[in-house]
Amino acid sequence: MPSSDLKKYRVEKVVVNIGIGEGAQNKSVIEAASKDLMAITGQKPVICRARVAISGFKIKKGDPIGLKVTLRGKRMNDFLKKLFAIVLPRLKDFQGVSLKSFDGQGNYSLGIPEQIVFPEIDYSKIDKTRGLEITIVTNTRSDEKAKELLESLGMPFEKGKSYGE
Repeated sequence: MPSSDLKKYRVEKVVVNIGIGEGAQNKSVIEAASKDLMAITGQKPVICRARVAISGFKIKKGDPIGLKVTLRGKRMNDFLKKLFAIVLPRLKDFQGVSLKSFDGQGNYSLGIPEQIVFPEIDYSKIDKTRGLEITIVTNTRSDEKAKELLESLGMPFEKGKSYGE
């Protein structure tokens, strides 16, 4: 695909999530995770609440179970640059991000096992390491075009593999 064809595609938003199932029992967990997410993204997170009760996990309807931030515009672009250039290379045994994480609609989801790989997080001040889920939403409707778009932005994909393997 020529690069001029790539110009009509763009990243629409980036959604960053932290799951905090133990937040229903301990409110300080929500505050600590919220501070971490605010430092990472530069934006105050929204509390996600349980829609239904799940007795096996001791969760009642309305209990806080996660935090999310939706980034757009300049904050989104700054976050993506930091993610591709600084954060991903700091991951242990990093060989590139998987090509299997596209959803079929041109969106990419990425899990980061611990928040301490972000330079804003002070390791001595965290109470517990938590994982993050990052979803990059594009206006492409195919995974191949989304891969080309993300590669042009600098996303480090696995070497030696092509899409669909």
